[in-house]
Amino acid sequence: MKQESLKYLIEVFGKRYSEILGIDLSEGRDEEIFKWFFASLLFGAPMTEKAVVKTFKCFQKYKILTPKSTILTGWDRLVQILDEGSYTRYDFKTADKLLYVMSKLVENYDGSLTVLCDRASDAVDLEKRLKSLGKGIGDVTINIFLRELRDVWVKADPKPTALAVLAAENLGIIAKDAASRSALTQLRHFWFENKVCGKTFADFETALVRLGKDFCRKRKCAVCHFRGECLFLKAL
Repeated sequence: MKQESLKYLIEVFGKRYSEILGIDLSEGRDEEIFKWFFASLLFGAPMTEKAVVKTFKCFQKYKILTPKSTILTGWDRLVQILDEGSYTRYDFKTADKLLYVMSKLVENYDGSLTVLCDRASDAVDLEKRLKSLGKGIGDVTINIFLRELRDVWVKADPKPTALAVLAAENLGIIAKDAASRSALTQLRHFWFENKVCGKTFADFETALVRLGKDFCRKRKCAVCHFRGECLFLKAL
């Protein structure tokens, strides 16, 4: 992939979801990390980015962005806020999940994700502890949450998603059918060799996820900005 194409990829698709929501993870403050965790729980469902952003803004408007405030809000009110944010397809299920996860976070870690991270022995244990907060926290949610914390928590080291891998394969950044850990190693090596000034690996990974989600998965090749470098198209 050409350097100018990489810069354009990150410029167009690399804005992190936490940035879109106005969440500042740069200093690792517990309250900001929690906001991102809350948003990641919403992003983990198969909803549109627009609906998730709107729903998060509703919770922000009502100042319900701490574990205890979520619990005190109660199930009925949580459903109302989720519906206001256009999260209607998963409102009941998500209200259940939010209450259970927040209760476990308070019970086991005094409501602090920083405490959870500190107690984790390594990256694998960190993911295990996050998943143990509730059955609604799966690999998708874990990846969304941790990939934007790579520069904040040393233990944040999730495998790349299938969407990021798909986009990277199509662009010839990694070998096709690479194992997930091998894919991460290849992505890191590519970034180390071609990094863009002022940007991070997390920006690069986010850009690949968006390209994979919005273009590669949907086979929207005809309107893709990077069709000239796509190995998938060249193989047709």
